Amino acid sequence: MHAGPHYGILGGMTLQQLKYADAVAACGSLSEAARRVFVTQPTLTEAIRTLEEELRIAIFTRSSRGVAVTREGDEFLASARQILDDAARIQEKYTGKAVRRPQFSVSCQHYAFAVEAFMEVVKSNGAESYDFTMRETVTSEIIADVASHRSEIGILYLSRRNERAISKILRKEELVFEELFVAKPHVFLGKRHPLAKKTVIRPQELDAYPYLTYEQGVENALYFSEEVMPSIDRKKNIRVRDRATMTNLVLGLDGFTVASGVYSKAYNPAIVSVPLKLDDSIRVGMVRRAGIPLSPAGAKFVDAVRARVAGARATAESRNGKGSK
Repeated sequence: MHAGPHYGILGGMTLQQLKYADAVAACGSLSEAARRVFVTQPTLTEAIRTLEEELRIAIFTRSSRGVAVTREGDEFLASARQILDDAARIQEKYTGKAVRRPQFSVSCQHYAFAVEAFMEVVKSNGAESYDFTMRETVTSEIIADVASHRSEIGILYLSRRNERAISKILRKEELVFEELFVAKPHVFLGKRHPLAKKTVIRPQELDAYPYLTYEQGVENALYFSEEVMPSIDRKKNIRVRDRATMTNLVLGLDGFTVASGVYSKAYNPAIVSVPLKLDDSIRVGMVRRAGIPLSPAGAKFVDAVRARVAGARATAESRNGKGSK
């Protein structure tokens, strides 16, 4: 297989080696990375071994479950990606051809504003080709995705109920949580729901209705729940995996769910939100690797989330507090 041109940049290090290391980190697997960069696995393995020997660091740890980036590898890859991006811009400027597709991945809980922010990043990207990923998934996978480099950013929330447990996991994985905004819990239900016209809803008023929550897979501990009000306190519980099913069941069964009060144009207009009288707050934030700067796409995404939330709050005020997750 053709390995492509080799450009020396520092000692014996080459751009090709940097591309290989970037691919291994993104894939978490030597075999998958080899397919991505169109070389044999032995060729890729030898290139990474040579690179690590020259740098005198271990970029990856190997195990039967695949490869994982070390702390030193994290720092190296942040610099390597900047070099690859700079080299791609130079080559594109003088050849007119894009040689490196922009890449960005984010994993998040089921937030419509995050989807809208992701769309803004895609629309603002000027490249003719790109490789972006948006994963709406369970809380444990969000953390695992960022820790394993599958995603640059994770979006989840902390509350008084889950902060201690989640923060402990983040520290163990050498991840940091950066708060983006704080919201009060809201009940989401259909416009025709018997409680839809109320100005505030108390938890006991919801006892007669099905509580829709997002199922968290095998890691179904209470602190991984996306909803700030525990389902264990409810008499009628239904768990789902996707937002479309959630919406259909909320409308079809006079059900409800609990989320932030951030309004989103992407949410079904047949659903409204009402403040929930619950002594807790939803601190939505970004999870990322400690000490590693955001990529240009990552920075744009965070800015877009903040802008969406600011606009959503203004819209919510004009709608007398009506909003959406």
